[in-house]
Amino acid sequence: MAVARRQRLRRGGAAVLEMGAIAALYYGSARLGLLQQLVRGQVTPLWPPSGIAVASLLLRGPRVWPGIALGAFLVNIALGPSLPAVLAIAAGNTLAPVCSYLLLRRAGFRTELDRLRDALALIFLGAFTGMLVSATTGSGTLVLAGVLSSGDFWPTWSVWWTGDAMGVLVVTPVLLVLRRARLPRNAPPYRWAEGLLLLAATAGAGVLVTGHTPLLFLGFPLLIWAAFRFQLAAAAPCALAVSTFAIIAGTERSGPFAGRGLLTEMITLQAFNGSAALTALLLAAVISERNESEREIARACSQLARMAARIATGDLHSMVSGDPASEREAEPPRARKRPQRRKKPSPQT
Repeated sequence: MAVARRQRLRRGGAAVLEMGAIAALYYGSARLGLLQQLVRGQVTPLWPPSGIAVASLLLRGPRVWPGIALGAFLVNIALGPSLPAVLAIAAGNTLAPVCSYLLLRRAGFRTELDRLRDALALIFLGAFTGMLVSATTGSGTLVLAGVLSSGDFWPTWSVWWTGDAMGVLVVTPVLLVLRRARLPRNAPPYRWAEGLLLLAATAGAGVLVTGHTPLLFLGFPLLIWAAFRFQLAAAAPCALAVSTFAIIAGTERSGPFAGRGLLTEMITLQAFNGSAALTALLLAAVISERNESEREIARACSQLARMAARIATGDLHSMVSGDPASEREAEPPRARKRPQRRKKPSPQT
């Protein structure tokens, strides 16, 4: 009994630490996201906590939802107009990733994101559908609390929804990649050089995008390069970097956002971020599927070549089973000698 009690306490302590870490990540990423706020100091074009919450549920299971709820409460307690409004917004921010998780699990989502169906599920179920809960709950709460007028509901709702959806599309894939990140073994030097060149090109594009020239389109060649050559391992971080550069340019009213109103800026910014995320996810998934198909075809051709070689040598059964014992069993039975009948001695006459 004492051993079982210690094990339960150890598991409970680990669960509490895990939830505390998720709450801390949620809170820290929220503070970073609020640096780029556009509406009432708490609605941003990219909300990283939503991506962290969905990734936490996918990787650790639904038992971590209290950590998400705690992080959402700590973030909104300093922003909300009243305690009931804070509780309602925190509940919406918790229910939204939980709904995304349930929808993704229902669709058979795999965290490897190496199939086109997984990318489509994350886009349409995890991001666009699940985040409707938080946007509707949060915007409605602000209107009911008297913070926003009824005419501001839909502009706030659109910014809230797209910000949460962009958090799932941009941040969740990066966290799923980091979970499986390993240093490549026996990678040739030119692959390392290509990766460093991609990193330098992304940084250079960021400098140009956040400048005074409208060069947002420079991000798309980088996304295509990353997806074709490194799949999701490079496409997801590249999409996050490109979206971050665009948000910085939008909040500073530089580049293509100079002299634009809030509505026009949000449409341009979220259209760009959505296009970048969709390009990275879909292209990386398609390339991963193509590579896996090529490997399967290569394995099938190799097996067929071995089969043909064994057929040519007459070793058909060993080709199929590959078992020496089976080969011995498959040997054609030797012709048995029929016992010769003894001739009965003829009666002596």
